[in-house]
Amino acid sequence: MAPEGTFSLKRLFEPERIYSLVTAFLLLGISYVLEHAANVYELAYSMRPTSTYVGDILLDNLPIVNLNLIIIEGAFISIVVGVLFVFLRPRYILFSLKALALFIAIRALFVSLTHVGIYPGNVDPGFGFFSGIYTYLNFQTGFFFSGHTGLPILMALIFWDRFRIRIAFLALSAVFAAAVLLAHIHYSIDVLAAPFMAYGIFKIAQHLFPRDYELIKSRPQ
Repeated sequence: MAPEGTFSLKRLFEPERIYSLVTAFLLLGISYVLEHAANVYELAYSMRPTSTYVGDILLDNLPIVNLNLIIIEGAFISIVVGVLFVFLRPRYILFSLKALALFIAIRALFVSLTHVGIYPGNVDPGFGFFSGIYTYLNFQTGFFFSGHTGLPILMALIFWDRFRIRIAFLALSAVFAAAVLLAHIHYSIDVLAAPFMAYGIFKIAQHLFPRDYELIKSRPQ
């Protein structure tokens, strides 16, 4: 079997894989459309008088800490680095893109179903380039489940056989989980449910895209 490094990006454009690659980007595009629609709906719903916050045993007892540097800039830097990281490992691209699309679409569904008001005193994202993108994507009112917490766990599951990479993603998830709770921008249930949602999405992706996952598993150990 050829070393992992010999599986180049060019091989994704071979006849047996080009359809899967196009499908991956198409699914990703559809998922972002669904996310945008869900976020717009959630934002409009959050302005209704019937949208009220609920008590939370953790948030009720945690101090409010401004951790926007981690939550906003840290998240965007992690996304950029994560994309580069995956694209430098071409055999992971197809499954990762499709699992990501599934993650975004399922989260959009849950965001559109749950309508809880913003917890009082939560840290405002403020102004600036990254803050503007953050606000546009409506992360502030899309609660269940926490994308900050869940996405790194999904990536850890995809790279589970790579010990150092797995630990890095799990540590990143823990940092984001602590940050969004201390900033009071997520309820504790959003954060605590995220690992279970990520695992469920990973298993669904394995079932829906077995050939793409087999490409990962064919990596020489």
